[in-house]
Amino acid sequence: MTRSAAHGRRAGLASVGGIETANLVHLIAVALGLSALLLTSALAFSVVKYLGAAYLIFLGVRTLLTRSQNSAHSAPTSQKLSRLFANGFLVNLLSPKGALFYYAFLPQFVDHARGSVMEQLLVLGITFAALASCTDSVSALLGSTIGTFFRRSARFQQAGRYITGSIYIVLGLATAVTGSEKR
Repeated sequence: MTRSAAHGRRAGLASVGGIETANLVHLIAVALGLSALLLTSALAFSVVKYLGAAYLIFLGVRTLLTRSQNSAHSAPTSQKLSRLFANGFLVNLLSPKGALFYYAFLPQFVDHARGSVMEQLLVLGITFAALASCTDSVSALLGSTIGTFFRRSARFQQAGRYITGSIYIVLGLATAVTGSEKR
């Protein structure tokens, strides 16, 4: 939503593409058994968690330090869609919660008597990613509509980057301090 509000529909949808591509990477890792390493190694889990937190904080600080050149009625600032895709991909890929979701949730629905576990995990995961793409895309489109409304406000123009940057920083800090208890 944040990307859509700040940069428009295409930017939000590019971010959704990155997020869902990272979901597919998590899915493949689970299907191959690689995410078990992340979940059983406290060090690996912590490294991924803190890299993700640091990246979110970096995005927040960069947003706070970037001066907007938009007027109150301007169109969304243009950014390379590939960069927005990569940002969405990295944020989701570096989130251990994505791997935890796939590793803890999907196997509950696998029936060993029905054939290949890997095949069942892939079907379940692809179904989830398709549904998540739909809901995330609706959020991106809603964010764009909200962004259009707020861009009409000069006051919001001035405060927008502070709100966005602060959200990224808070999310990064929350990522860094949550999940530290023994699993």
